[in-house]
Amino acid sequence: MQEHELDARGLSCPLPVLKAQKRLKAMGCGDRLVIRATDPKAPGDLAALCGEHGHELVDSREEDGLFVITIARSCDSDRTIGMRRG
Repeated sequence: MQEHELDARGLSCPLPVLKAQKRLKAMGCGDRLVIRATDPKAPGDLAALCGEHGHELVDSREEDGLFVITIARSCDSDRTIGMRRG
């Protein structure tokens, strides 16, 4: 398992989610993505992304206006994404 980081500070909705989705697609099964964002909508939007694609929302917290969200990439998300394309 590898840990990846995404700096989404200063980005507004929907950019943090779009960038996270792109990074998650490129990551391996079980890898974790730690996202740092300043957009107050980011935690809810990223939680929705996890629910949609089966990723695990490991942690979501706020530290002095900075939102830190950790997502573990689902091992089944490739199948789900592939089924949606086809």
